[in-house]
Amino acid sequence: MKNLYLFRLLLVTISLFGFFSVIAASEPSIWSVNTRADILKGDAKGVSIDENGTITLAPKLSEIYNTGQSYVWSSAADAAGNVFLGTGGDGKIFRVGADGKATLFYDAAELNVAALAIGGSGEIYAGTAPDGKVYRIDRSGAATVFFEPKEKYIWSLAVMSDGSLAIGTGETGRIYRVKSANAAPESALLFDTSETHIISLAADKSGNLYAGTDASGLVLRFGADGKPFALLDSPLREIHDLSVGADGSIYALALGDSASAATTTTTTTEATPSASPESATVSAEKPNPATPEPTPKSRYDLTGAKSAVYRISPDGGSNVLWNSATVAGFSIHARESGNGVYLGTSDKGRIYGIGDDGRETLVLQSDESQISTLTAAGQNLYATTSNQGKLFRVGAETVAEGSYESAVLDAKAVAAWGRIWWRASGSIQLQTRSGNSERPNETWSAWSAAYADAKGAQIASPRAKYLQWRAILKSSNSAANLNEVNVSFLPRNIAPEVLSIQVLPTNVGLAANPAIQIDPNIETSGLDPQIFGIVNAVIPPRRLYQRAATSLQWTAEDRNGDKLEYAIYYREIGEANFKLLRDKLTDNFYTIDGQSLADGRYIFRITAQDSPSNPANQALSGERLSEPVEIDNTAPTVTISDQIQISGDRARVVFNAADAASFLTKAEYSVNGGEWRAVYADDGISDSPRERYTVEIPVPNAGEYAVTLRVFDVNGNSGNARAAVRK
Repeated sequence: MKNLYLFRLLLVTISLFGFFSVIAASEPSIWSVNTRADILKGDAKGVSIDENGTITLAPKLSEIYNTGQSYVWSSAADAAGNVFLGTGGDGKIFRVGADGKATLFYDAAELNVAALAIGGSGEIYAGTAPDGKVYRIDRSGAATVFFEPKEKYIWSLAVMSDGSLAIGTGETGRIYRVKSANAAPESALLFDTSETHIISLAADKSGNLYAGTDASGLVLRFGADGKPFALLDSPLREIHDLSVGADGSIYALALGDSASAATTTTTTTEATPSASPESATVSAEKPNPATPEPTPKSRYDLTGAKSAVYRISPDGGSNVLWNSATVAGFSIHARESGNGVYLGTSDKGRIYGIGDDGRETLVLQSDESQISTLTAAGQNLYATTSNQGKLFRVGAETVAEGSYESAVLDAKAVAAWGRIWWRASGSIQLQTRSGNSERPNETWSAWSAAYADAKGAQIASPRAKYLQWRAILKSSNSAANLNEVNVSFLPRNIAPEVLSIQVLPTNVGLAANPAIQIDPNIETSGLDPQIFGIVNAVIPPRRLYQRAATSLQWTAEDRNGDKLEYAIYYREIGEANFKLLRDKLTDNFYTIDGQSLADGRYIFRITAQDSPSNPANQALSGERLSEPVEIDNTAPTVTISDQIQISGDRARVVFNAADAASFLTKAEYSVNGGEWRAVYADDGISDSPRERYTVEIPVPNAGEYAVTLRVFDVNGNSGNARAAVRK
């Protein structure tokens, strides 16, 4: 095992978190799926995923009844094993007997049956929305209005130990306690909260009532005296569901803003079906080394969480058992045996098991969009779904056969597939399929024949950009479990690109900064220096003055992550062929001695080649041309024009300046070697190959004054002339 571990360390690993590559396009890459986070990105069909990421056969999920409705918002089970389903948006209630036979029990006038509860004599209480009412329905299906509080929504119901009915409402956030039909709302009001909605209610055997609120995320307890006490103030906005554990613990499902808005919207309107999550695609793109991996967070850090599960112990203490930034919970149910809850989600219609120690297991995944409710009837656990509204039973026995489909690998280019091998026990077979569309569809290849040898087999799927594998688990004498799958592949080499070329101003040279020193043993080993914390970031060169320099700086990219080398070619405008200036460059910049080229306009070509990482017959190159670049090494000429004029205490000197290769940009003069002072051309601006400059200076005393004019052209060349003024 130790040797195997070391071998894997040497391999390039493409996990579902990213792609780390130190080898070239000519060498194989390895896609390893071996962590729980990796595996949860795929689709589990008849399989469970434990806290370590091991895939096993799942409990049997049996469809009992399809309501034909889009949503099942509420469910309850009576002592006889009947399960009642409250639906939307036709507001119907169905009864499903212990034998699986179903009938329409009641058709309410409202759109949604948001809450159900079973009375002590087997009667059914149903809370509706909008225009909320509470109906009492006897065993024959005859219904009467039990309570009408003039509230818009009846979100939750709970039957208390004395037989009274607790009712949670919205948009006023009131809680009523009704002991007899037709009670006046004023007399039945238990508590008028400052919250907007009472989303969930639960009662324990000791006569306590628990309420979950929106939008402050409170869990309130009401004792026998009816006085409220806050047990929990969650940073998430909504306590969507409550469940009482066997030991008296209270489990609370809290939702953040995004998840809460989705559930409330679909319940209060005629319902827009929730979009099922898209399947993940594994990208083979190399991550930015400057971007660190996310720091693992405590489960008590709910920043950005979509949902969380709390346990409030009988002594009043609370713990966060679980939270997720990506998964929205819909329902919870305390395990009959104690130790945690089942959690139903909108993430691929999954049911998770969460223990009191925070350990999470994916129990099973349905084919529906979301698990709306979870309820127990005797020894059976029932789950209802939405999109479509169905009832399922979670069996104690496991399925005879299940399958797991991985996320899709994006190789970033058409790839040749190598071997597939895995670590498992029991009866397990793997298959693969490939295609060139991001999501598997009819354009993909069919699933391959099963690979049976866990030590490795050549992948039979055709070359393509994307690949997916499927594991088939079957029951046998030994339990089937799958821990890890590896796939090797060789992407097609993609030519590098030169993305841009920058030409710096004349006289600006570039010099390399000291490179990061890397242990030569690391380089010879072939390992990526990033494994050792060495970030191979590009260090920009420093700029310095260099007479007549013309500097080029460019950016390039290689989609395979290959090492690149560069060549620079040039030609003068009007010439047909490029000439090689320099090759075998590893830096992305170069300074040209401008005096080595004659005056003129030139075009430079930068070629990038991935030959350092590929065999000669597979190496590819890309190139880009610069904009025309002016090479001008000729200094402007300056001459003195006309006679020097002296008038009183002032003298005037006229100079003519010319540049043969470009145009003049500025001029300045100095008197007797003093500081330079700017002077404008006689026409007001220096912008021509020829300019005339008039310099006036004070001459207060008799004697000789030396006036020097210095002019510059656009490329930084300068010329000067000196005139002697005698008074």
